Amino acid sequence: MAASLWPNRATFIAVLCVFSSTGALASHVPLLIWSSDSLPPVAPPAAGHITSSSELSAFLSSALSSGAHTVLLFLQDKLSQDDFTRYGGVFGNKEDSAFKNIEAALQSHSVVFPALEWTGSPAVPALLEEKLGVSPALVAPETFPELQMDSSVNNLFLLNMPYCSQDKPCRETLRENDETIGQVLKTLEDKKVPYTALFTGVQPSRVIAELSLSKPVGRSLLQAPAPAQVAPPIMFNVSGNPCIMLWAQNLNVSFTGTESWTDLAQQTPDLTGSFCNASHSLLALTYTGGITLSFFMSQRFYPVSARPWFTLDSVQLRQNAVTVSFSSRLVSAPAEYSYHCGSVNSFRDALLTPINTTNNWRVNFIDFQIQGFSLNNGTNFSYASDCAGFFTPGIWMGLLTALLMLWIFVYGLHMILQLNTMDRFDDPKGPCISVPQTE
Repeated sequence: MAASLWPNRATFIAVLCVFSSTGALASHVPLLIWSSDSLPPVAPPAAGHITSSSELSAFLSSALSSGAHTVLLFLQDKLSQDDFTRYGGVFGNKEDSAFKNIEAALQSHSVVFPALEWTGSPAVPALLEEKLGVSPALVAPETFPELQMDSSVNNLFLLNMPYCSQDKPCRETLRENDETIGQVLKTLEDKKVPYTALFTGVQPSRVIAELSLSKPVGRSLLQAPAPAQVAPPIMFNVSGNPCIMLWAQNLNVSFTGTESWTDLAQQTPDLTGSFCNASHSLLALTYTGGITLSFFMSQRFYPVSARPWFTLDSVQLRQNAVTVSFSSRLVSAPAEYSYHCGSVNSFRDALLTPINTTNNWRVNFIDFQIQGFSLNNGTNFSYASDCAGFFTPGIWMGLLTALLMLWIFVYGLHMILQLNTMDRFDDPKGPCISVPQTE
């Protein structure tokens, strides 16, 4: 049950302020209940919980279960938790509070529902009518002192109160409503009639979009798009064991020499014609439209580095009966590594060079990674040897700038150390130097 007993008015206002700042608010209204007798105990509210009509019905059944009851329902046109936050006596400022009488009434037996489900129609009058078995009697505040009531039977009185308007400030309207509630309660106390009072709104004065609590709440970048589905790498197997792996975000090819590209990575290739052994590998990717993209790789031992290296010897692009080959001797890595590069193309900072062709065919592989030997990690690439050098232009600029500043510092320190102080001074006990003023 989303309700609790509040010992004093400061706690009541503070809880409403904290609850309204949780960010999990939806279309709801607060409901305050207090009584001249006692109310059944309830559990504290969970942050962000919205009390349903069934929960309120269960509480009213327990509170109005036995004996005759006189129930007052103060129904304001609009009411939200923000009204208590803005116009209540928070931070010890009791004199400026617009709810003095309500806060005083809540010091005794009281229950607060910070957020009661609102469905577009007031459900509280219908629930009270169902629990008490009597229809609500609409009463004007000025005629309430003259009202005759029988405390031996159930009574349900409904008092409507206005909300803010353009003709009167909100604080003044809410203060007048609070004074009306105080006068009605004083009338019942003078007549010694036990009562149960409820204060709520017909609709919320402010509707806040609902935030589902089923998903974990945490910090997130609203600008960040959802991660795209990453396609698996292209893998050629021999006897069930991986032999060649290739992955690229885009395998763009152009047959016109213009910016009209065809991304082969969006298609599923046929690997017929691929093979691999201890010294050579061929990955042949055949796509629809008669397009075949082939990667020729070789592995050899280099005595200078005392280790074997693999090299992407050439890339062959074929469409129907026309074939263009690209040399790629710069694409190499240790044999037990994979090779990775952000861009492998044939036209800008080219790693692929056309071989004896008059065609304007071009290729551009984005986020390209390939491994043709030593796939010891199963379905994963080995450690990647990247095409980016260690000393980038930015690193060289930083080093040169640091060396220049260091040279200036050393030169300045050297000049300071070369300063000499005077080793001879005038004798203060000797005669002073006389400078004639007449000449």
